[in-house]
Amino acid sequence: MMHFAVNKKGHAVVRKVRKTVLVTTVIDSAKAVLPISIIILIVACLLRAPRVAVLNFIAGDVLLILGLALFSIGSESSLITIAEAIGEDIVRRRKLFFFIAVAFLVGFLVTVAEPALWVLAGQFKSVVAEPRLILSVSLGVGLFFVGGLVRVLTQFKLSRLFMICYIGLFIIAGIVAVYNPGFIPVAFDSGGVTTGPMAVPFIISLGFGISKSRGDQRSEEDSFGLVGIASIGPILSVLILGLFFESKVPVSETELSFKGYFLQHLVQMAIAILPFILFFGIFQLIAFRFNFKRVLKILIAFVYTYIGLVLFLTGANAGLVNIGTFIGENLGALSHNWLLVPLGMLFGFTVVAAEPSVIALNRQVEIVSAGAIPRRFMMISLSGGVSIAIGLACMRVLTGLNIWWILLPGYALAILLSFFTPNIFMAIAFDSGGAVSGIMTSAFLMPYALGAAHATGGNVLADAFGLVAFVAMTPLITIQLLGCIFKAKVERLKAQERTKELNPSLGGENETLDFNRAEKA
Repeated sequence: MMHFAVNKKGHAVVRKVRKTVLVTTVIDSAKAVLPISIIILIVACLLRAPRVAVLNFIAGDVLLILGLALFSIGSESSLITIAEAIGEDIVRRRKLFFFIAVAFLVGFLVTVAEPALWVLAGQFKSVVAEPRLILSVSLGVGLFFVGGLVRVLTQFKLSRLFMICYIGLFIIAGIVAVYNPGFIPVAFDSGGVTTGPMAVPFIISLGFGISKSRGDQRSEEDSFGLVGIASIGPILSVLILGLFFESKVPVSETELSFKGYFLQHLVQMAIAILPFILFFGIFQLIAFRFNFKRVLKILIAFVYTYIGLVLFLTGANAGLVNIGTFIGENLGALSHNWLLVPLGMLFGFTVVAAEPSVIALNRQVEIVSAGAIPRRFMMISLSGGVSIAIGLACMRVLTGLNIWWILLPGYALAILLSFFTPNIFMAIAFDSGGAVSGIMTSAFLMPYALGAAHATGGNVLADAFGLVAFVAMTPLITIQLLGCIFKAKVERLKAQERTKELNPSLGGENETLDFNRAEKA
């Protein structure tokens, strides 16, 4: 992506390659962001949104595209590169204490660095002090991340671990519901919010580095599942806080200007990037020993990542929050406010492609599966899941349906499917839940639901919150269903292969190639 040559001719080539990569990535980012943007713009104009809100949205959209492009370029050569290298190094050392210590620090610091957690803490500062919430959630992620990595070492069955964790989680949630039911939607929302654009690519790449260094037959499927395990930590942490703090409606700050958001994220993202640079510096001294050119390349990539995140978050918060609230309020105030459901499903289907975490996840899935699980199928499954999630969330806003009627059967189905779908699909599915519930969900879909709840006069805390929990839950089902379909296809191809062995005149080369690609997953 960024190569350094010695002679002048080489430098000219480098500039041309960089320009080509940047332009291509900007075009790809525009393709990801524009579908949801066009739909939002059309709906906002039909509802006669204020001109200022529309202009802010358009300006924010430009920042979204540029930010997403720079983040995509930078994260591949910074977060992903050093995470894989750290994963390989801690396995080579074969020291359990060192392994656990590094795993806990990674989980803890990556969560502290997660911008979405700072947003959540800011919203909840009237309920729980920001340092206390950040500390408790980060501890939860760190402990469960250690548990996930120890599972890789011990080869404990992943589906069994998820079953044990979620049964325990729902027992604790049932106890909290007796004393403080308002904390339930918020707790399950926090599980998705805290695994965002910083945590997802780093955790997945670290797992990939660890599994690659082991190199056994199960290394591919062990590359995934860590995000899914780590995202249980925040839910448990907030549930425990619910035993000690009274539930109140979180407060969202929507009055900041572009300049205000830019300055805010300039500081927040500097804090967020710092732990990753610190990790790189420590491991460069004790393990990596990369040459100067590679170190320079990684540091430049960190700059790309930093600028990209600042632009992306500024565009999302300054451009999407207000327009999302406006659309939700105006649709909720209509006599035929049932339109909230189909429009919400349309928003949910198109918003997934613009999530930085999803882009990182899909890239890793395609690499690990050697192309046997294409990005297109992953994106369709994720988009379908999020679409269903937003439809369910909007239905709750209109009807006041208790969140338990959706969460309990949803997670029960997800756990049940984990025993039938191929292991790699099950692991990817639980990782996907954390990846899809990122900044686009927080910046647009949540304000959309909150605005609708205000307009309909419902209980905002009980009815609107829980949207992120649904967004994190439904991909667990859709991706695993995709795995069941894929498994049936592989079995059919195996049957065809056996038939061809008995009668070579049947079948052809294409089926064999497809079978070989399919069996890799």
